[in-house]
Parts: sequence; C-alpha cells; structure tokens
Amino acid sequence: MPHPTVILTDIEGTTSSISFVKNVLFPYARKALPAFVAAHGQEPEVRRWLDAVAVEIGGACQDSLIVETLQGWIDQDRKHTALKALQGMIWEAGYRNGDYQAHFYPEVAAVLKGWHAQGKPLYVYSSGSVPSQKLFFGFSEAGDLTGLVSGWFDTEVGGKREADSYRHIVDAIGVPAGQILFLSDVVEELDAAREAGLQTRLLDRLEDYPLPRSGEATHGHHRVENFQQITL
Repeated sequence: MPHPTVILTDIEGTTSSISFVKNVLFPYARKALPAFVAAHGQEPEVRRWLDAVAVEIGGACQDSLIVETLQGWIDQDRKHTALKALQGMIWEAGYRNGDYQAHFYPEVAAVLKGWHAQGKPLYVYSSGSVPSQKLFFGFSEAGDLTGLVSGWFDTEVGGKREADSYRHIVDAIGVPAGQILFLSDVVEELDAAREAGLQTRLLDRLEDYPLPRSGEATHGHHRVENFQQITL
C-alpha cells in the first residue's frame, strides 16, 4: 500500500464531537429557522432551497409548512442538501455573533498543521454544506483553520455511503485514488471509499463511541482513536 499523499476527512465524529453538532448547532438552527425564513425567504439563494423542499413534500405550500418540515428533518438528523444549505446560512450568524465556536478534538489542529507543513493537501467531505464546513474550520476553538484546507466537498457530489461520490472526489482532486486517505467515524462511508479505491482509517473516539468497535465491526478498516495514531 503506497503512503498516502492526500488526506480527505469527515468532520462530525472525526475531527469534532458528534455532541457539538447535535447539542449546539442543530438546536440553534431549529430555533432560528422561522425568523430566518420570514426575514430572508424571498432572497434567491434561500428561495432556491425552500422551493426544493416544497417540491419534495408535494409542490406549492406555505413557508410555515416548509419550516415545520425542515425542523422535523433536523430532529431526524436527515442528511438533506437543502436542509444543510439553510442550516449553514443560519449558523453563519451564530459564529459571527460569537454565540459559539466549532469544537475540534484537542490533538486535531496540531496534526493537521503538521500534515500541511509536510506538504500533504487536506480536503474535507462532510454532509454539512461547503459554506458551513468553512465556517466550522474558520471559527474553531483552535482559531481559523481554513488555510489548511485545499478543497471542500458536500453531498452535492453524492451521498457519503455511495462509492461514486468518492470517484467524483478523486477526479476533482486529480490524484490516483490509492494515494488518498479517507478519515471517518462511519464504517459504511469507509466501505464506499474503499470500494472507490481510497485508503481508509476508522476514527473510533471513546467520547462518541463508548463501546469500542473491533473485529468484524470495523469491516477491515484500520482503527484509530485519535489523529495522533494515524501514520502516513
């Protein structure tokens, strides 16, 4: 297996805790949605996503029903591109107002900076929209980390459990799949990446997964508990 030359990382459960997203970001967006849609619902970029939701739930409908639908999707943790885009717009205000900072596990920033210094490009692939990813890295507890990232991918390239999504990312990055190392806490995502030819590491953080995954539960992916255990 060649040494990876490019890193592709997930965020939630990988660089950062699942609890931050579920306990801070999701409730913030849920509470802010009605006022946000009332204030910005006719702006073209916002309307684009609201109309996409309307089509999915049966065509023309009032914004109040769209908001209720979106809030229900937040409760379900649904990975819908329209929801993620609208959440990203709402979260931007929270970050800029200083309502919160994005959580990163303590060792992550230093390891990412080390890889950057070694000339290893870093890319991000998350179910959160690209704008929300940039906010996450830009307003982190460790400061602005966006300068470490060479490119960003969200579910507009495809679902994270679909091998074709990773093939699209490989084409966009422009290096052989076998030189890219994908980091995630979700075994099914790693399965899809491996099918597309990428190398993989399973992040199995005890804070997010109190019962360690081992043996068959890893699906053959090399397991680590933090970024310091990742060898390149």
